[in-house]
Amino acid sequence: MTHSDLIQYRLHNQQLTQTTLATPGETVAWFGAVQGQEYAAGKWALGNRLPGSTDADIEQAIADRTLIRTWPMRGTLHFVAAADIHWILELNQPRSQNLYASHFRQLELSETVIAKSKAVFEKALLGGKHLTRSELKTILEQAGIPAHENRLGFLLVRASCDRLICHGVRRGKEFTFTLLDEWIPAPKPLLRDEALAEWTRRYFTSHGPATLADFSWWSGLTLTDAKAGMEMVKGGFVSEVIEGQTYWMPASLPTTSATTAYLLPVYDEYLVAYKDRSAPLGGLNPEQIAASGNGIFSPVIVIDGRVAGTWRRTLKKNAVLLETTLFHSLSAAQNQALLDAQDRYRRFLGLA
Repeated sequence: MTHSDLIQYRLHNQQLTQTTLATPGETVAWFGAVQGQEYAAGKWALGNRLPGSTDADIEQAIADRTLIRTWPMRGTLHFVAAADIHWILELNQPRSQNLYASHFRQLELSETVIAKSKAVFEKALLGGKHLTRSELKTILEQAGIPAHENRLGFLLVRASCDRLICHGVRRGKEFTFTLLDEWIPAPKPLLRDEALAEWTRRYFTSHGPATLADFSWWSGLTLTDAKAGMEMVKGGFVSEVIEGQTYWMPASLPTTSATTAYLLPVYDEYLVAYKDRSAPLGGLNPEQIAASGNGIFSPVIVIDGRVAGTWRRTLKKNAVLLETTLFHSLSAAQNQALLDAQDRYRRFLGLA
């Protein structure tokens, strides 16, 4: 297997070259979690994998409680399928707590203060209430808990990791918080080994070929946990060694596809989900890699699996202006694929 094979297989397993799913909920469940730190970008990451879908379709899935937006891992907001949110948070909570430990100490957020803040959140939100960040800040301060921006942020994240709250409905352009158990009642819990096996299976099914180091980076789990998870599920996967690295992937490998082009948003799973991003960034010089934000911090154009440039949008009243910057010239087929990708994005926004 070569890096060219690797990126083609990833395009397939990431539901870009072949879509086998029909709804936003199914798509997020396929991945396990989809980064949604930038809200509009996260919605387009799903739309890119659901031909014919619109921004309104993703919004409806969120309003219908099919998708939940919270902090399941790496201290970063993700979309998670409602049916999975409880076991994913429970599996990752110890690592999330360790991740924030130094910040809690610096901000003088002891376990006593955290417990008090959680009790305040619960009382304020009980009964199906949805409150904004600023409203919760006021309530904390009225309870005698200082809640300047950094403290407030970490208290909200901790309450989310501890399965108390999650994002609820949007109020205009503002996000609200609500009680997780009232928004999505908890199902029967999974044993830790069951959850670890399922988390591992989801990642390598949707993101393979990938290494254990990639999985550890994406999930926030230790490399020891990543190895243990693979031991439990490796019967359903195959491995290949490329340049000394062992990659795991589903046993059924796709055939390579025709010329493809995608406008990927910031933090798209195709790039952000791997510790090693050298394959899709192959052929770029250091300046181009920097211009692409290492493939994750800038919206990128991906042609035949490799980063080939960047793009930006400007929203008008009834249109969207798309500007592209290419790192190299394209063939006629690649140019047409890029035009098609732009059309897909306009249709997603309802601005074709």
